[in-house]
Amino acid sequence: MEPCEFIDVARKVLDTESAVRERAADEVTDHLSAYSPAQASSLATLLAAAAASEKENSTLEAELHAILELMSTGHVAVDHVAQLREIQLGESTPELREYIDDLLES
Repeated sequence: MEPCEFIDVARKVLDTESAVRERAADEVTDHLSAYSPAQASSLATLLAAAAASEKENSTLEAELHAILELMSTGHVAVDHVAQLREIQLGESTPELREYIDDLLES
C-alpha cells in the first residue's frame, strides 16, 4: 500500500467520529493483501488502541474483526494488540467478550 493511502486509513481508524472509525475498520479488511508486514502490525496496534477506548459496540465489533483479519496475515502478534486488555469486559456483550478473549489468546 502506498504511504499516502496508509496514512489515510490510519487517520480514519483514529477519527473522532464513531461512524468513520467503523467504516475504516471495515475498509481495513478489504485490503489485507495490500499491507506490508509493518503496515499490518501498525494498523492492528492503532485499531487495538481505538478499541480500548471505544464506546460504540458496533464500532468495537468492526475494530475487533479488522484486528482478527490482520492477525490472519501472520504479521500481527498478540503484543501488537495488548491494549485490548484495557477493555472493560464486564461492560461488553458476551459476543464481544468472546471476541476479545480469542484475540488475546491467539
